[in-house]
Amino acid sequence: MNGAQLREKVANGGIVYGTMLSLSRNPRWSTAMADFGLDYVIIDTEHSPRGRQDVADFLAAFSFSGVVPIVRIPAPDTHLVTMAIDAGSHGVLAPYCETVEEAKIVAEACRWRPLKGEYARRAVESGELPSEATREYLENRNRNNVCIIGIESVPAIENLDNILGVDGIDAVFVGPNDLSISLGIPDQYDHPDYEAALREILRVCGSHGIPTLIHHQTVALSQKWLREGARFVLYSSDSRTMHNGFREEFGAIRTVGVELGGEAAADVGESAEVI
Repeated sequence: MNGAQLREKVANGGIVYGTMLSLSRNPRWSTAMADFGLDYVIIDTEHSPRGRQDVADFLAAFSFSGVVPIVRIPAPDTHLVTMAIDAGSHGVLAPYCETVEEAKIVAEACRWRPLKGEYARRAVESGELPSEATREYLENRNRNNVCIIGIESVPAIENLDNILGVDGIDAVFVGPNDLSISLGIPDQYDHPDYEAALREILRVCGSHGIPTLIHHQTVALSQKWLREGARFVLYSSDSRTMHNGFREEFGAIRTVGVELGGEAAADVGESAEVI
């Protein structure tokens, strides 16, 4: 699958599955990810300490994996969008967009790179381009680019209907940690105000035909919001999934060790990662 195929699948109501890569750095991880049956991965550069060269090497490896690589950039900025795409990303996730202007910046770079300035603004606002030859060239050059914006605060939700009037947005990302903090209920994912906020995002996105990614960290929450309409599934991260796997499997092995007289080990506990 490539970015264009991913966009087409979700635009037609299909369900896609992916995870966030916060820890993986070695390009060989792309082979492992391909074996997991994922449709896409989000390579984080907002909270994870990856440099430009690290990302470029990782993206080059993913080009042979069949898994669509998308980079979460640090902020909604034209240069950061084009830097990720020039390195080989099949799109970007731009976090914490609260205004129409921020959404336009991301859409301009995703859809019409390398067009900049006034011409890029015209392309997004009115569809005007220098010529039909330019349109055809840029549409083909950017056909794989998946454009995702982050709606992660109360002001963003209040402005969401206007934001989604920007042409070129493929999906909306919700960061539960940031959103719950903005709501005044940090990490309370069963709180009525949090659930109401997610339902409002899903409602507005649905009215625009835009799919929603909600980055939950448990299977139960991911299942719940998949049933409620979040069909662009973004579940957990490489770090958290590895933590949970070792916790569960070694926990089971240690129970037998205790039966045989070994020392009991303390529960490893939940992953402390916040991403």
